Amino acid sequence: MCGIVGICSCSDEDLRGGGTLERMAATIVHRGPDDDGFHYDRGAAIGMRRLSIIDLSGGHQPLSDESGERWIVFNGEIYNFQSVRPPLEDAGHVFRTHSDTETIVHAFEQYGPDCVHHLNGMFGFAIWDSRERKLFIARDRMGVKPLYYAWDGRRLVFGSEIKALLASGFVARELDDEALWHYLTFGYVPAPMTMWRNVRKLPPGHRLMFEPATAALCVERYWDIPYGKPGPALSADDEVRQFTDLFLDSVRLRLIADVPVGIFLSGGLDSSAVAAAVNEVHNTPLKTFSIAFHEGGRYDETPFARKVAEKLGTDHHEIRIGRQEYMDFLPELVYYTDEPLADRACIPLYYVSRLAAQHVKVVLSGEGADEVMAGYDFENVVAGWERRQRFLRVPSLLRSTLPAAAFHAAGRRDLVDRIHRRNLPLPDHNIATAPYMTRFFSSAEKRELWPNAPQAARDSDDLVRDYYRRAPTRDPLNQTLYAYCQDWLVEDLLMKADKMTMANSIELRVPFLDFRLVEWLASRPATAKVRRDASGKLVTKYLLRRFAEGRVPPEVIQRSKEGFPNPVRDWVAGSFGEEMGHALKKPSSWVGSHFNPTVVDRVVAERHRTAQHGDRLWILYLFELWAQRWL
Repeated sequence: MCGIVGICSCSDEDLRGGGTLERMAATIVHRGPDDDGFHYDRGAAIGMRRLSIIDLSGGHQPLSDESGERWIVFNGEIYNFQSVRPPLEDAGHVFRTHSDTETIVHAFEQYGPDCVHHLNGMFGFAIWDSRERKLFIARDRMGVKPLYYAWDGRRLVFGSEIKALLASGFVARELDDEALWHYLTFGYVPAPMTMWRNVRKLPPGHRLMFEPATAALCVERYWDIPYGKPGPALSADDEVRQFTDLFLDSVRLRLIADVPVGIFLSGGLDSSAVAAAVNEVHNTPLKTFSIAFHEGGRYDETPFARKVAEKLGTDHHEIRIGRQEYMDFLPELVYYTDEPLADRACIPLYYVSRLAAQHVKVVLSGEGADEVMAGYDFENVVAGWERRQRFLRVPSLLRSTLPAAAFHAAGRRDLVDRIHRRNLPLPDHNIATAPYMTRFFSSAEKRELWPNAPQAARDSDDLVRDYYRRAPTRDPLNQTLYAYCQDWLVEDLLMKADKMTMANSIELRVPFLDFRLVEWLASRPATAKVRRDASGKLVTKYLLRRFAEGRVPPEVIQRSKEGFPNPVRDWVAGSFGEEMGHALKKPSSWVGSHFNPTVVDRVVAERHRTAQHGDRLWILYLFELWAQRWL
């Protein structure tokens, strides 16, 4: 696990001068405190900070192939490198180390850009080919590891974090108004945008090819979740067996390390299933880590985590934090995330990562299970779809034609449009309504809040509709899961997980997002995710619950989804909300000088009305902290 940086110029300029690359790498020392390294060529420079996980003595980067012509810097882990290596050795490639990094560069030498199809892992890597004078960059299929780049027509600058690009001196600190526009709806910046005008994210499952001699830059998708390829019909028991085999193998691969490994254990189904799987395939004592708030009650999941730890016999560790610890970290939060990320769970994740870092260098967690297996409240969503399907069996004259004519005659065009949407087939209804995880400010509300917002900015819901349109399936559940995986999973959950763990110099691995498991789940019908149990009740994550039977305490399996419960909404509704309001209305604040003060006052005053009203104040405050730190 590392942080990588690089510069590639259309001229043959000497990039050694001024310590630019070293300065870039120094900004991400938290991602790799164990080692650094740099390689220079005419018009090209690549560097890294290393967190040593595999081949501790031999995995120094940058690393080259046997010819010394292709050089790689790599952030992540390739879990199947031990099986990728033998065919490369048979083809004549000479290995000098036992690292997964060297496997990538030889795979590129053998397969070219298609080397990514041979890799199972989480990664962001760059390979400079000095013979061909070309740069190749790739990001893993699901977007577990971030990768950013900036291209100004003369130089391409890239890195694992935005702060490294800004440190180069080649990237201006200019706010992207469109990114802020969408942040106000989602609470994060959707890809490929960043909050910086000239910086872009390389999306998951994409690769970038750059040829300095012609200034040709190409970004292309090499993989997508294959929902359009249904698998063979299976019995319920066979589905459980196949899922179990894939899941256990995913976990087994993610235990490959030359350093201690632990697990984030929340007491929920996902992390508990990971812990149970590790316990099944691993024969050494397991360390688990949990966090709770001093407020206790519903903000304390540790009793459930302890039950799992006791059943599995783990070496369990806990930490508790309160309002003071939470608030103390907020200025550092916006430093480590580079962009405002309004997920309130970032801070407890930081503290439990700090706890884990005292014991291990690698942790496994349950991220991604809800997005690929239909967690959250999908039992209610599916029940609603079933009711809608029954409604659509009513003759069209009664459910559509007559009501629409009546409302049209009454001049209620809004109700006519609603009737038309209500009568759409479920996949088309998804596209029309764009159901999604976060929607804090509507376009109309943003126009009122921000009078000088970019007039050409798209409705944020249109971005979500694009995900639904692109989904290679007409099944409404799989279509929705596809949409959730495009941005919410990547730019909120995985971004939060990467930035908070790397801030503490530990590596996070996510077994539910092994691409083989994701592809298999995509091939299964919706009933493999949400299904009725013996009592007729709809249950989410059906296969995972079946896997957990006998492995996880029943009360954990039966728990409803809690997310990461925290008291921040209570604090925002109370005195802390007043403090936030004062900060937003200062003459020196970005929000106070750019947003409508009347609307900001209203957001502050209404913060206690509903959870969403409090969330609106929270995302404004997080942006203000970010603006004070970065603009």
